[in-house]
Amino acid sequence: MAKRSSLSIRIVEGKNLPAKDMTATVWKTLCPFWGEEYQVHLPPTFHTVAFYVMDEDALSRDDVIGKVCLTRDALAAHPKGFSGWAHLTEVDPDEEVQGEIHLRLEVVPGTRACRLRCSVLEARDLAPKDRNGASDPFVRVRYNGRTQETSIVKKSCYPRWNETFEFEVEEGAPEALCVEAWDWDLVSRNDFLGKVVFNVHRLGAAQQEEGWFRLQPDQSKSRQEEGNLGSLQLEVRLRDETVLPSGCYQPLVQLLCREVKLGIQGPGQLIPLIEEMTSTECRQEVATNLLKLFLGQGLAKEFLDLLFQLELGRTSEANTLFRSNSLASKSMESFLKVAGMRYLHGVLGPIIDRIFEEKKYVELDPSKVEVKDVGCSGLHRPQTEAELLEQSAQTLRAHLGALLSSLCRSVRACPAVVRATFRQLFRRVRERFPSAQHQDVPFIAVTSFLCLRFFSPAIMAPKLFHLRERHADARTSRTLLLLAKAVQNVGNMDTPASRAKEAWMEPLQPTVHQGVAQLKDFITKLVDIEEKEELDLQRALSLQATPVKEGPLFIHRTKGKGPLMSSSFKKLYFFLTTEALSFAKTPSSKKCALIKLANIRAAEKVEEKSFGSSHVMQVIYTDDAGRPQTSYLQCKCVNELNQWLSALRKVSINNTGLLGSYHPGVFRGDKWSCCHQKDKTDLGCDKTRSQVTLQEWNDPLDHDLEAQLIYRHLLGMEAALREKHRELNTSTEAGSVPTGPGEALEDPLAQMLQVLQDLREAHSRSPASSAPLEPNRLLELQT
Repeated sequence: MAKRSSLSIRIVEGKNLPAKDMTATVWKTLCPFWGEEYQVHLPPTFHTVAFYVMDEDALSRDDVIGKVCLTRDALAAHPKGFSGWAHLTEVDPDEEVQGEIHLRLEVVPGTRACRLRCSVLEARDLAPKDRNGASDPFVRVRYNGRTQETSIVKKSCYPRWNETFEFEVEEGAPEALCVEAWDWDLVSRNDFLGKVVFNVHRLGAAQQEEGWFRLQPDQSKSRQEEGNLGSLQLEVRLRDETVLPSGCYQPLVQLLCREVKLGIQGPGQLIPLIEEMTSTECRQEVATNLLKLFLGQGLAKEFLDLLFQLELGRTSEANTLFRSNSLASKSMESFLKVAGMRYLHGVLGPIIDRIFEEKKYVELDPSKVEVKDVGCSGLHRPQTEAELLEQSAQTLRAHLGALLSSLCRSVRACPAVVRATFRQLFRRVRERFPSAQHQDVPFIAVTSFLCLRFFSPAIMAPKLFHLRERHADARTSRTLLLLAKAVQNVGNMDTPASRAKEAWMEPLQPTVHQGVAQLKDFITKLVDIEEKEELDLQRALSLQATPVKEGPLFIHRTKGKGPLMSSSFKKLYFFLTTEALSFAKTPSSKKCALIKLANIRAAEKVEEKSFGSSHVMQVIYTDDAGRPQTSYLQCKCVNELNQWLSALRKVSINNTGLLGSYHPGVFRGDKWSCCHQKDKTDLGCDKTRSQVTLQEWNDPLDHDLEAQLIYRHLLGMEAALREKHRELNTSTEAGSVPTGPGEALEDPLAQMLQVLQDLREAHSRSPASSAPLEPNRLLELQT
């Protein structure tokens, strides 16, 4: 049983951002659009999520434009999620605090009056304020006009003091004890690291209090007026889920699986009811949860086949088939992303990379041609519009031809379950529209998903499909858009309607026409898969260790025997599977196992000062002899670092012996660089963050979580389900007589309502579902 918190984040766009340099921003706009979505899993104890808007500079540090902070309480106040524009606020160094401080407070009796004793033990994860990536922290304790300070710990964000201060508690003395952390500077003023304020009177009643306390910002300064730094449009939703033991969800899972196995002949029709009662705004989420649940049960193909039949049953016109945002369309989109993303990367990856590298100016619309953007031709004269249009057509024909050729060669690379699902779709559509005039409809049904809802969106926004790390610039974006339009025309089987929309696409017509024939031949081969071949391919795939993540990383070469410098890293290609983390010199070279998955104890960041880079992670594990070891791996950017950390944490989450603490520094010479402790086997000075992960398309399936999310959705429509059940019972009683006492038990809708009630009772008995802990009353004076 576990309580999990997740944030669904969509960063939409910004507006009215201030210019930070002479060329505006990297995107050359003060109103940028991102449209990126993230799903972040966090421990339930998180307090705040902050969004920083940066201006990227190629030669110097990026400028901070402003930030938006949303507290957990503010997000919890919006059950359906926060959505709207939020003003950027100024980033004040005195508010940019992080970390926790370990204190022991007690009130002890004295001869004349009680004495307040404050022991400053240690701190962790303090903000690095100095250029060396660390701070020189000390603590200032203030009470009743008296101030006492600890010693200064040089170059550490994880200092240990173990110093005690005493104050006399007089009658009428102020209530507040203030503990402040500061970064000492020799020349300039000291930097504020955070503070904690305690209520001394309440402490007197408690006698003693010890623990880790979160450092708070100093918010006493007047803030810059909101609005003059621009705004950020966000959609953020907090979801707290208590996931029960697997056995609690078995009745729900078995009931839904039985409905899928019975298909449209089943008596209950629970799946149609769920589709009917699911609102448009949450249909994608429900479709994804159902799809993952059935994928984990080996019934994804049967589930989608049922949805295909339901959609075909209510469709009369072939040209409207799968054009709406139905549960079938949304489920198929999710299915292709979960089961076919690696296949998409193999087909599209090289073409997308070539387009990004070439950066050619491409335009087919005469009304949008800008000759000045192209420069001179080989004849040292500006190109004419006609020459530019012809050159653009040649470029696009080459890209489209390469893409179609890559697609046609990929039949065997396509996952068996995807091929089998398309086979079912092709057959069902052909059965529904068997006439000669509809001979292209089965092909269009396949391409409506494969081309229009999978390949084309990936071409237009490759970063959102993990094909590229960055968004395309304006020139490359236009090339990608034109290529996506051409792919859509091929997917629509080059119908007159698709040609009439944009006549200026005519130069691509010969390639499009040829592509239709190629695509039909490809689909014919794709759906030509029999049950035995499907099983054989799935069995062969199950014997392979499918990579969870792969890519180039830099590994520390000396393995602790020499000086730890950034130059000591060697570039290798790494593979993470459900068995091990391995590496090779190149993607095609022979792999060498580095760490067995079962031996991983933690995957965490390394503080910047250790290697002079903020993109280094450490994998802590045990070797075959049980001895603790650490490998240091450097990534090329912060996004890649977080993706690797997330992947490593997710595949090792069920390992025995996971660490609760670790050292974010390195053991250099005779001490740890983070906390300066001299014992190499000393307990870590920071807590591990094994629960902080990013949701990715290739995540291992979590059956219990998906079942919990489906239960949560069904609970929201329970009243509508009960009303539907009453309507069905009324019509049944009016038209027929029950055949026996067990008939009511066979009613799937009644069973569903009973399952929901049982799960609700299980949640009410769960200790993890209890109310959150009361805040520490000692901190009520905190400001």
